[in-house]
Amino acid sequence: MSNPLAPAWLDQPADINAISTKVWPKHASRSATGELQIAGVSASELATQFGTPLYVIDEDDFRARATTALKTFNDAAKRIGTQAKVYYAGKAFLSTEIVSWINELGLNIDVSSGGELAAALAGGIHGSRIGLHGNNKSLHEIGRAVTAGVGAIVVDSEIEIERIASAAGAQDAVQGVRLRVNTGVHANTHDFLATAREDQKFGIALADVPALVDKIRSHSHLRFLGLHQHIGSQIFQVDGFIESTKRLLELHAELCKTGDLPEINLGGGFGVNYKPADDAPTLGYFADAITAVVAEECKRLGIEVPTLAFEPGRFIAGPAGITIYNVGTIKEVNVTDGAKPAVRKYVSIDGGMSDNARPALYDAEYHAVLASRSSTAAPALSRVVGKHCESGDIVVNHDYLPADIKPNDLVAVATTGAYCYSLSSNYNFLTKAPVVAVRSGAARLIIRGETESDLFTRDLRYQSEHGQASKSEPRN
Repeated sequence: MSNPLAPAWLDQPADINAISTKVWPKHASRSATGELQIAGVSASELATQFGTPLYVIDEDDFRARATTALKTFNDAAKRIGTQAKVYYAGKAFLSTEIVSWINELGLNIDVSSGGELAAALAGGIHGSRIGLHGNNKSLHEIGRAVTAGVGAIVVDSEIEIERIASAAGAQDAVQGVRLRVNTGVHANTHDFLATAREDQKFGIALADVPALVDKIRSHSHLRFLGLHQHIGSQIFQVDGFIESTKRLLELHAELCKTGDLPEINLGGGFGVNYKPADDAPTLGYFADAITAVVAEECKRLGIEVPTLAFEPGRFIAGPAGITIYNVGTIKEVNVTDGAKPAVRKYVSIDGGMSDNARPALYDAEYHAVLASRSSTAAPALSRVVGKHCESGDIVVNHDYLPADIKPNDLVAVATTGAYCYSLSSNYNFLTKAPVVAVRSGAARLIIRGETESDLFTRDLRYQSEHGQASKSEPRN
């Protein structure tokens, strides 16, 4: 019988050891001894070699998902007589190693800060294949982007037009820009993940776009590439994309009457499965539906189909990554404030909201399994919690784990490749976890874990007392 504290979507598993293909990386499985393994490397091997918490990326799965994204959008665009530009959304997860994979596979990359731009360039991708986002880009960031030959800077407010034009003029360059439009379409997702409502920080209102485009076109050092939209993240239904794209194309058609408009950027936000109960659509579902409405609307409006740009990030990185933790204390808590008294098992791990902030930020739900062994014990409703001094420090809010879970077991959490390392912090002076890529039975470190000494590298008193010089560099 399921626990009455379990939400309606959570079914008690028939097999507590199952590795659902819906949420785990492509090369995840149970070994002959019952351990979770990724690409042939067991959880215990990874934990012994690199410690825990540990982010693990199935490299071949990441690469395959990036290749799928590129092919899916390219094929859909070709069917309506145009081409696609596919940008990996670097904010999902970024390192120079990741950039090298994206570069090798032929995708572009978009970044949203000077630091992300620096990482993209350090990873070896050419500036012309980078797009720079951000609602408050500094003069330093804009100047750096122009110097790097960034292919497109996304204008997010009127003041940025003059700033970008000035930076480009100072370098005698012609800078490509897009204009981010707030279409007013609300994606069916968490409020903080919906980014096309009127009352929020991103984008330009539809009514204000024509005047701003005129202003962009008045500058000889700017080239207006087209309009840009992003309606939200973790989206499962295509309706919002369709309506927003229709509104954007109406505007695009009007602007075509007064100047060249080679492309339109339709954004990203395509959802993935975080738990076995989820049912995320394929990327093809979005690509086919969006390109179909583009073709239909362009025909109706009597305009050529522009080049289409898309920005998948979570789709590529999310399902390819997991996080491994070591179990510490375990408590069984009697809960009596519901319809029936029930027990919830609290499983504390050696990380928490510092390595996965999404549950605290968005009430995100994740899925966990016992990773260091299999179990014949009954399923127990569990909450996987971190070691931070916060009651909201929850990594997995609702799931079933084996009733015999014990200290020093390993627990793995699925679909943590996106927005986990990127949002990680040193809260409570915890060190940031390392990142490992696994491929063909071998694991290699791509980002080393922090040490306690790393926590003091910017602490001037500590540095002076220990005779270490602290380098200061200009900030963005």
